[in-house]
Amino acid sequence: MTDTFLNNTLTDISNKGLRRKIRMISGSQGRKITIDGRAVLNFCSNNYLGLADDDRIRTAAFESIKEEGFGAGASRLVCGNLQSHARLEEKMAQFKGSERCLLFSTGYMANVGIISSLFGRGDLIFSDKLNHASIIDGILLSGAEYKRYHHVNMESLEAMLQAAPPLARKLIITDSVFSMDGDIAPLPEIVALARKYDCMVMVDEAHSLGVLGKTGKGSVEHFALEGQVDIQMGTFSKAVGSFGAYCCGSKKLIDFLINKARSFIYTTGLPPSIAAASLKGIEIIESEPDRRQALWENTNFVQRALKSLGFNTLNTNTPIIPIQVKDAQLSVNFSEKLFEAGIFVSAIRPPTVPVNSARLRVTLMATHTQDDLQYFLSHVERIGKELCLI
Repeated sequence: MTDTFLNNTLTDISNKGLRRKIRMISGSQGRKITIDGRAVLNFCSNNYLGLADDDRIRTAAFESIKEEGFGAGASRLVCGNLQSHARLEEKMAQFKGSERCLLFSTGYMANVGIISSLFGRGDLIFSDKLNHASIIDGILLSGAEYKRYHHVNMESLEAMLQAAPPLARKLIITDSVFSMDGDIAPLPEIVALARKYDCMVMVDEAHSLGVLGKTGKGSVEHFALEGQVDIQMGTFSKAVGSFGAYCCGSKKLIDFLINKARSFIYTTGLPPSIAAASLKGIEIIESEPDRRQALWENTNFVQRALKSLGFNTLNTNTPIIPIQVKDAQLSVNFSEKLFEAGIFVSAIRPPTVPVNSARLRVTLMATHTQDDLQYFLSHVERIGKELCLI
């Protein structure tokens, strides 16, 4: 019975062009990677600043392993709280301009733990329709009433806020940069509505840390909203080139999460070497603004080129550039043809994105060269014409 169910489900997924497979990557992450023994240009990584294979981050991890070993050994509330954890939390609080910071093992665990511990039945949470799955799961786990407003539509959000019971505990939560569309949340308008209707605000800065803001601190800095966002959550697995997640906020908020967030309490602490690597990544972001400048130069160049070729790149204004294809199987074909040309770009299909909105998700890195970009654009144009997309 179980095998029949599994076979039927997998066959249905395959027939819809939605079946996924995992590719084997050898060596380190960079602008070039090796997949199944073949070297290809990497245009789908979240390694925006090219730090994932930076020697200084490797060295920081190695030095931590020499001093602290590899595994944390236990929950941080038992005996797994090490110096590298504390150093990173202190640095992130200073970097983000908040009172305190708390580390989580993953971004998914951070969102689930923060939301489900702070809110429950009788509370209301207003969430952008395109927020990340981890945010959605955190809301569902909390038991709070879940209100989805139309994507970046402030009229939709305000109509929901107007209809909400005035005395209810309320939260507005949004991604800073939407991971499949590449657009930026209108955070100033969200903060203004939160003040008007007495709501807390939480922002997930996974794709904006190191990318947005004058000094790379994320969307809160980008919009000069320091001190006006209650909960700043983000990850170290993208521009920082490491792993793990954080929550920055008030002393009381962090103390509350230490005592109530189940995904923090009931899990082993991050390996200290990972925390040390993340700390080094943040220090590099602070000291090397040229990396972010190079990322934006590459981003602006490719955005302009794709639009001039006639591709639909939605409303992106970040290094995440979708090429909308709509049909799931056609997006897979496009991705496979690019791979044959030595370019790795993933096809993104439902349920990750809505039905009839399949796309290639192109991401730029600071370390992509002009030759890389020109090679990519020439083959995207050629294949786009072959598939009658332009």
